[in-house]
Amino acid sequence: MPDGTGAEIEVSLLTGFSAVAPQDWDSCACPEAAAGRPVDPFTTHRFLLALERSGSVGPGTGWDPRPLVARAEGRVVAVAPLFVKSHSQGEYIFDHGWADALERA
Repeated sequence: MPDGTGAEIEVSLLTGFSAVAPQDWDSCACPEAAAGRPVDPFTTHRFLLALERSGSVGPGTGWDPRPLVARAEGRVVAVAPLFVKSHSQGEYIFDHGWADALERA
């Protein structure tokens, strides 16, 4: 996919935050962190990697990290913290009756 400058953009869905260099992630997700404190600490590589390493997300939790990384000419130009959810726990608005019916079907 061209980025408007003629450079191709390669988009990858990774299997964890450890697959992205912290400086690459933070330069996109929270560039203000380089000058001090990030505006949103929950988007920093350090926080997301801590979730992964502590077991708060990952196998058996229902939240599998799948960070999205876009590169142009080998340089990281965009990131997004994505997760694949495999259960309905933690949903604010979820009708568990529907989930139970699906399991019985």
